[in-house]
Amino acid sequence: MTAKPRVVIAGEALIDLIIDKDGSVTPAAGGGQYNAARAMARLGSDVHFLGRISDDWFGRMLRAKLEADGVGTDLVVDTGDPTTLVLAEIDEAGVAHYHWYIDRTTVPGLELEDARRCLAPTPDALHVGTLGLTMEPIADSLAAVVAEVPDQTFVMVDPNCRPTATPDFARFQERMRGVLERADIVKGSDEDFEYLDLAPSPEATARLLLEGGVGAVLVTHGGDAARGYCAGGEFSVPVPRVEVVDTVGAGDTFGGAFLALWLEHGLGRRELADAALLEDAVTFAVRAAAINCTRAGAEPPTRTEMGLT
Repeated sequence: MTAKPRVVIAGEALIDLIIDKDGSVTPAAGGGQYNAARAMARLGSDVHFLGRISDDWFGRMLRAKLEADGVGTDLVVDTGDPTTLVLAEIDEAGVAHYHWYIDRTTVPGLELEDARRCLAPTPDALHVGTLGLTMEPIADSLAAVVAEVPDQTFVMVDPNCRPTATPDFARFQERMRGVLERADIVKGSDEDFEYLDLAPSPEATARLLLEGGVGAVLVTHGGDAARGYCAGGEFSVPVPRVEVVDTVGAGDTFGGAFLALWLEHGLGRRELADAALLEDAVTFAVRAAAINCTRAGAEPPTRTEMGLT
């Protein structure tokens, strides 16, 4: 029996304090990379989370949910720092607006020595992004790992930009340029690409990244169609209409579901030039994200819910 590809997802685990439209507050496990790891694990991937998790009550909650979903915690760095908190305020349309409480908490403090632990054994795929690329030392640690990872490792980058949690935009943009040079695939929202400011529009940014060697670029547009760009062409995939509870974790679920299906089908860097294969995987990812939006907080679908055997 062929072993499943080993996937490392590196970045932040935190608590979303979700403030609903009625003013009620609910703590939910979250963080872009944390959500993506859970999404992949629920779909059957061999995925390992790299990041710092506290020994406080929230940290124990975060770890328990990883373990319950089957995410490997062998790369988790234990710490006594308090868990990073985010206020996720839900508006009338179900869209989340974030306010961060980060200083002297878990997420930023990942050192290079701990980050490099993910390089042995060599991961088949590495997924980085979100807060893990915005603040130091975690951002410099993960950027170094991306630069050092062997050529055979498939690298996915989701900028998932957080302007209000980015202390130094110029440094962030410089770091991101280096990370994107190693990326095989880049997934981001139209707002992410506008914030990165690499080109006049998300479409122009996608084409610029392809010219720079990225194999494929996926652009989400909230409730509008997702678009894909690769050497084999461009396409759009409509978003299913669902009753939206909130959008927390939708983009993370999209990215995790895409990568899970791509690797499960034995696809890699070379196949990113095939627009038809890419469109099939994006269609799957869009459907997974839509299911996530029918639930409170980041709760990605399972294999059964996605019709996988």
